[in-house]
Amino acid sequence: MSYKTVQLAFDCGLATLTLNRPDKRNAISYELIGDLIKALEEVTNSDARVLVLTGAGKAFSSGMDLDNLKTLIGRTREQNLEDSRTMVTLFRSLYEFPKPTIAAVNGAAIAGGTGLALLCDFTLAIPEAKFGYTEVRIGFVPAIVATFLLRQVGEKIARDLLLTGRLFDAAEALRLGLINEIVPAEKLLDRARELALQLAENSPLSLFQTKRLLTEHARAELDAQIEAAIRENAGIRESADFREGIESFLEKRKPKWTGR
Repeated sequence: MSYKTVQLAFDCGLATLTLNRPDKRNAISYELIGDLIKALEEVTNSDARVLVLTGAGKAFSSGMDLDNLKTLIGRTREQNLEDSRTMVTLFRSLYEFPKPTIAAVNGAAIAGGTGLALLCDFTLAIPEAKFGYTEVRIGFVPAIVATFLLRQVGEKIARDLLLTGRLFDAAEALRLGLINEIVPAEKLLDRARELALQLAENSPLSLFQTKRLLTEHARAELDAQIEAAIRENAGIRESADFREGIESFLEKRKPKWTGR
C-alpha cells in the first residue's frame, strides 16, 4: 500500500511504522489516523514478527492537528460520535495488535501522541521526551485514553495526570511504569531493533496466544468502558467550554471558562 502520512518498512521480520509529518511534528490528522489503521492491518497480514512505531523528525507526535482542531466546532453529535469511534478503532487496533509492539519515542508525545506511545507493549524513550494528557487544558475530556491509562497505573496516578493535564518527562514516565527504558537518541532505533530481535527468538504462536490471552482477559470490561468513553468524548464537544477551549488555544490566549 501507499501512504501519505506514514512510512512502513519491512526488514528481516521487523516492521517499522513511522509517523511521517515532521513539518507538523507528526500531529494526528484524520488522514494520519486512516493511514495508521490501514498500516497496522498490513503489518498484521505480513510475515513481520514485531512492529516498531516511531516518529520522523524531532517529535513522536504533538497531538491533534491544528487544521483538524478548527473543524471540530459546530460538528453534529453524530459526526462527533463517528470521530470518537474512529479514534477508538485506532487505539484498540494498537492495544490489541496480535504481534509484539515497541514504541520508540523520539521526542514529544502529547495528548493522543501519549496514547499511541503508551499503548505499545514496550515503550522506549529518549531522555528529552515529553508526555502529557493535556486535554482538560483546552476543554476536552480525555475519556478514551483514560480507559487505558487506568489499567496501566491505577486511579490515583491517573487522576493526577488527567486532571492536571501537566507535562511530564521520560524520567517520571519511567518511575510511573509507563515506559520501559530511557535510551540516548542516537541509540533509540538500534535498541528497538535489539529488543525486536530478542522477541523474535520466541515462538510466534506463543507470543500471539499470550497477547490474545491478555486482550481477552480485559475485553468485557474494556468494551463497556470504551462505550461510555465514546459518549463522553462526543458529548463534551457540544459544550461552551469546549468551544472556548479550542478558540482560545488557536488564538493563543488564556481561556475564559464558564463551566457550561
